[in-house]
Amino acid sequence: MDGFLLVNKPVGLTSHDVVYRIKKKFHIDKIGHTGTLDPFASGLLILCLGKATKLAYMFSNLDKAYEGTVVFGNHYDTYDTTGKIVFSNTPNFIQKELENTISNMIGTYDQVPPMYSAIKVDGKKLYELARDGIEIERETREVTIDIFEMTTPLIDNQVSFYIHVSKGTYIRSIAVDLAEKLNTYGALSVLKRVSVGKYNVLHAKNIEEINKSDIISLDNYFIDTPSIVLNDYMIKLVKNGVYLDQRQIDTNEAFIVKNEAMENIAYYEVIAPNQYKPVIIF
Repeated sequence: MDGFLLVNKPVGLTSHDVVYRIKKKFHIDKIGHTGTLDPFASGLLILCLGKATKLAYMFSNLDKAYEGTVVFGNHYDTYDTTGKIVFSNTPNFIQKELENTISNMIGTYDQVPPMYSAIKVDGKKLYELARDGIEIERETREVTIDIFEMTTPLIDNQVSFYIHVSKGTYIRSIAVDLAEKLNTYGALSVLKRVSVGKYNVLHAKNIEEINKSDIISLDNYFIDTPSIVLNDYMIKLVKNGVYLDQRQIDTNEAFIVKNEAMENIAYYEVIAPNQYKPVIIF
């Protein structure tokens, strides 16, 4: 049972809760997720099963898209409405200002992650410090907003949106930054992840509905990956984890090694010019 599952996470469960429930449902020990969704958030959560757990990093590097709602007027310690209100004011802007500000945020900027995040500083997660009432200075990270658009008009100091962003972007921070540009406070009240790379929540299933036939096998996942065919002697070495070099292939891309029966044997990545390391042995 090696491969990936597209789960439609409901509001209220942690990502770990989803992993635990799928473990129990499929009776599988080795399973992990590819990017945390907060309990208050819903949407696409990609799980790695078995040998595929070694590939979780490949999903963290992908762009992501979300739908959500920002409520203006209060600043929460968590940057979403599940936290404690720290500051308040009365918003004083019109819809046209909001539209212009959203449009002007498209592009690359240096974002400050929220304290309530899983980023580690000196071995401790920021949210652990935050729960102890400790706030520290966070390093900014460069993020890119490719698409940011309103999906509802501004009503009762709140607006819904669609956003497409680069890896590592915190949508809660975007809500706070948007409000700050409008000289007010703001926080997320709703968040749904709708896509990760080419994978969409429309293809995901609820935990109760999902079954083993929904697993994306490693063969299917790598179907468009370049490949080379090696003879039986080399295949034995590959199965033992041998590194490959220019004698077998000259490439700058990851690739699949197949045997002469065209079966997938291993997935290799480039670690240096003319040096290739096995990541997964099928």
